[in-house]
Amino acid sequence: MPKTEPDDALSDEELLDRYQRAAFGYFLETVNPDNGLVADTSRPNSPASIAVVGFALSCYPIGVERGWMTREAAVELTLAALRFFSASPQGGGDDVTGHKGFYYHFLDMRTGLRVWRCELSMVDTALLMAGVLVAGAYFSGAGEKEAEIRQLAEALYRRIDWRWAQGSSPTLRQGWKPKSGFLHYGWEGYNEATILYVLSMASPDSPTSDDSYEAWTATYQWENIYGHDVLYGGPLFMHQFSHAWIDFAGIRDAFMREKNSDYFENSRRSTYLHRDYARHNPYGFDGYGENLWGLSAGDGPGGFRASVERRRHRFSGYAARGAPFGPDDGTIAPWSYPASLPFAPDICLAALRHLGERYPQVIDNYRLPSGFNPTLANRRKFGRDGWVSEGQYGLDQGIVVMMIENHRSGLLWELMRSNQHIRRGLGRAGFTGGWLTQPAGPVVSGDRDVA
Repeated sequence: MPKTEPDDALSDEELLDRYQRAAFGYFLETVNPDNGLVADTSRPNSPASIAVVGFALSCYPIGVERGWMTREAAVELTLAALRFFSASPQGGGDDVTGHKGFYYHFLDMRTGLRVWRCELSMVDTALLMAGVLVAGAYFSGAGEKEAEIRQLAEALYRRIDWRWAQGSSPTLRQGWKPKSGFLHYGWEGYNEATILYVLSMASPDSPTSDDSYEAWTATYQWENIYGHDVLYGGPLFMHQFSHAWIDFAGIRDAFMREKNSDYFENSRRSTYLHRDYARHNPYGFDGYGENLWGLSAGDGPGGFRASVERRRHRFSGYAARGAPFGPDDGTIAPWSYPASLPFAPDICLAALRHLGERYPQVIDNYRLPSGFNPTLANRRKFGRDGWVSEGQYGLDQGIVVMMIENHRSGLLWELMRSNQHIRRGLGRAGFTGGWLTQPAGPVVSGDRDVA
């Protein structure tokens, strides 16, 4: 149901707390406690997404620190997931969960087996493993269960055959299927894959080749757009996902040393670029402007054509929308605001408040939809509110919880700064400076005596 309380009565901290807690609730509502799998979306019969499980594992420590769940409950859900992935069948056949330490993108919520003939996903496995490593870093207590979390986290990460995932290429492949082999495309251009390359290069047992990260960065596209010098990645999630775990402020690889920038600054510029694009509003979509912006990967109104400002436009379903080079069909991803808070808090908070004031009907009790399209208001098949995505997506809710927390406390960044694999992977990729020059210190959190 739409929220009814006016946001102007809330301080920034109170407002963020409500959005963060509402997003966190998604994981408690959609998890299978028997195996720790979490649904890709809140829609009926949704399969699990391995990436969403990684986001959930990253969010449980936040829930504990914020008092939204007990440490005991977080330990049980974390152990259920780690035990499942550790024991689940691997191999090149059909009734399996994964292969070579990687996992299929979507799994049956009950059995945990591959569904939809989906691909063995390298980047989604990396997002899962990022959450696994968060769990290993956070649950540092002396009790048997927390010790088991640490043991399983390390074992799951170390059994991945990252070198195999390169195929015959210096860069990693995007996916693999048992009957056709590797997908016929790799990683080109900047995107969310930084965490993938960091984890793959850090492996003590089967790392990618020394030139893999450099081969990927050689495909980067540096642009000057609306006066911003940026490493281009159209959808905002590309500038958010790896940053949810790694604090890139002040650390640089060879590419960013040459540009006298860093990836945190690049995400800041890219966030402002999206606002500037909405100000220009080249296609005349309704609502776009100073405080309504943000294109990303997400749900959409469907495949059809319609006229806007006397020009025909193609409207899409789920798609990766981006600015300024598109695609763009007027569909806004409002979860982009809290997900970009660490980079540009002023404009993100302004946009979040504008959303609550101008479009309260799209917000479900402080939980944000995957997308909404005000241009379609009062059109055939759509109501007076335009199109609003049904249900919620786990990736959207997870990035909201994580990036609000990084903005508020930096908890996930602190946890991952203490992880030897993250540090080694960044070093092998050529990152230097900033917090990498400081020794990894202990992470301080609540009671660490869960049995």
